[in-house]
Amino acid sequence: MKMASSSAISLFLTLFLITQCLSVLTAAQGFDFFYFVQQWPGSYCDTKQSCCYPKTGKPESDFGIHGLWPNNNDGSYPSNCDPNSPYDQSQVSDLISRMQQNWPTLACPSGTGSAFWSHEWEKHGTCAENVFDQHGYFKKALDLKNQINLLEILQGAGINPDGGFYSLNSIKNAIRSAIGYAPGIECNVDESGNSQLYQVYICVDGSGSDLIECPVFPRGKCGSSIEFPTF
Repeated sequence: MKMASSSAISLFLTLFLITQCLSVLTAAQGFDFFYFVQQWPGSYCDTKQSCCYPKTGKPESDFGIHGLWPNNNDGSYPSNCDPNSPYDQSQVSDLISRMQQNWPTLACPSGTGSAFWSHEWEKHGTCAENVFDQHGYFKKALDLKNQINLLEILQGAGINPDGGFYSLNSIKNAIRSAIGYAPGIECNVDESGNSQLYQVYICVDGSGSDLIECPVFPRGKCGSSIEFPTF
């Protein structure tokens, strides 16, 4: 009886561990594509909430990375998939200077960026561990930023961060012409209530390899004419 009982316990523990592993794997694989999201710092800061520059100083007047987010074709998304995989800055030590330049924090109080990057990895990155480890996740986002130079694209179409207003369609068409795929555009409002260009969503396939047409666009109300504020 003792042997049978011991075998039953051993079997139970084995099945439990397999179930736990499968649940983590399923969570990590439960998405269809990525949103690669860049934000305009002038629009982040030009709100009633305002912003704080990182401890390294005012970021460049350029779009900054917000994140690389696993997403589903129905608009839902997984999050916080692996609590056993916290952000570890030592794993991305060779990328920190690039992250400070291209993925700056604007949240208050002023920070180094590590809290921002930790949030992005733990909420979004852990849901793509079957595709990227931590280093691969952050490097992919940085490489996408180099590949998709939004400010250069828009300025090439005569759309400048000068506080002027531009048609939403002209912004979308400029980006589509440059990368071959339609972007998702998210707006916020400035202190005067004007709709302004805030975030640009580009879609990447589930392997993180290629740009694709977005299966679904994020919800975000923009006027037909939106402001591109200075920074």
